[in-house]
Amino acid sequence: MKRREFLGIVSWLAARPYAARAQQQLPVIGYLSSRSPSDSVALVAAFRKGLNEAGYVEGKNIAIEYRWAGGQYDRLPAMAAELVQRGAVILVATGGEPSALAAKAATSTIPIVFTTGGDPVKIGLVESLNRPGGNATGVSLLTTAPEAKRLGLIHELVSRINMLGVLVDPNYQEAQAQA
Repeated sequence: MKRREFLGIVSWLAARPYAARAQQQLPVIGYLSSRSPSDSVALVAAFRKGLNEAGYVEGKNIAIEYRWAGGQYDRLPAMAAELVQRGAVILVATGGEPSALAAKAATSTIPIVFTTGGDPVKIGLVESLNRPGGNATGVSLLTTAPEAKRLGLIHELVSRINMLGVLVDPNYQEAQAQA
């Protein structure tokens, strides 16, 4: 065997484990948000920290694909479908009901973990809070329901107010209930 042939075989053998690892696909977590990356820096840092504490390290044993709608809710269904098509093993839907509903519409089999501010039963994400059923589960902060209480607290704190202005995104699904 010639020296060049020998070095070629040794190089090929040495490179095989790296090539095999490069070809091996990491499980993909699909992260879908109605917000923008700049709005979510702290949330993403906490998400990664939680994953790391559970033994999941981005780039080592999992991959995370992020999709950001930047407040353009009409983009969410296509983004959710893209994450499903990319083979995500789980979808994380943040930024409220629009993200969660888009994820649920995109798949009935891939697990979905969501965060919402409203009632997930009322909007059809889950069957009940005790037994969600289906493939979706998550956390609801129930931020919309106590709006009347918040208004009452504002009135108690600043009783001289005669008029109060409220800004609500009309595209937000709970906008009418919130107003």
